[in-house]
Amino acid sequence: MKNVGVLGLGTYVPEKVFTNHDFEKILDTSDEWITEMTGIKERRFAEGMETSDMAYEAAEEAIANSGVAKEDIGLVIVATSTGNHKFPTVATTIQNKLGLEAVPSMDQLAACTGFIYAMVTASQFIQTGTYKNVLVVGADKLSNITDFDDRSTAVLFGDGAGAVVMGEVSEGYGIRSFELGSNGKGGPYLYDDEDTGDIRMNGREVFKFAVRQMGESSVNVTEKAGLTKEDIGMLVPHQANIRIMNAARERMGLPEDRMSVTVDRYGNTSAASIPLSIHHEVKNGKIKDGDTLVLVGFGGGLTWGAICLTWGDNKEETHG
Repeated sequence: MKNVGVLGLGTYVPEKVFTNHDFEKILDTSDEWITEMTGIKERRFAEGMETSDMAYEAAEEAIANSGVAKEDIGLVIVATSTGNHKFPTVATTIQNKLGLEAVPSMDQLAACTGFIYAMVTASQFIQTGTYKNVLVVGADKLSNITDFDDRSTAVLFGDGAGAVVMGEVSEGYGIRSFELGSNGKGGPYLYDDEDTGDIRMNGREVFKFAVRQMGESSVNVTEKAGLTKEDIGMLVPHQANIRIMNAARERMGLPEDRMSVTVDRYGNTSAASIPLSIHHEVKNGKIKDGDTLVLVGFGGGLTWGAICLTWGDNKEETHG
């Protein structure tokens, strides 16, 4: 089987910063309470942009960083819960804007787990030889579906996008193992209201589920890869809530400096949160070529997923 990994990474976050102090002006809340309960200090809101606009910006950067020519991308997958329309999809919108000729494109909906689902889907197409390179984007404009009168959820969400180009990488790099799952019985715990379209959440039930599942899945993919916690350079969890994230880290037995934390600056950006976190750590030199990562997330559905992969690619070995 081919080794499949990330060839290039790109991200986009809007310019507008909305802080906890801004929420103090419109809700009965405080910076101290939000920080203690969630770890969030600020988030970004897209103004004058839709999900496809952010997805396009992240995709352009990922392609440029991958060294892959646009004509060599065979498939586009966009993980999103907040497409501009039900159809056309965000994927076909950016496929056209990127100038990709007639390649298949699709949106994949698994809520906040969407980026992991999309990466796994892409890897299957590449391993079978159906497509050589696949563009995977996670993008959400959650400000479009946030009820800003709901104190329990309004403070949680932000907007952003992240993208990767996936393809064959050298032996010892790329995806080592993965796990995907869902439980429709938990659907009523996290959903969009059919009347308003806004997010509704049973915070207590989602918290209990996420604390258990994030830790369990992280351990599972590490063991499936034949690795131990000492082999994991960094845990990159979905940035939903610092308490949930720390529970997963503790279950893995990892110290604080081996978990990516960007929830403080971006909030919960759904499908964009994991690539945004990877980009942050790569930029700061905390993720380097050859480091083994565990990516883990959960979302509405209820869905969950995790990937163990070794970052980077010995390009000379693979590409001649």
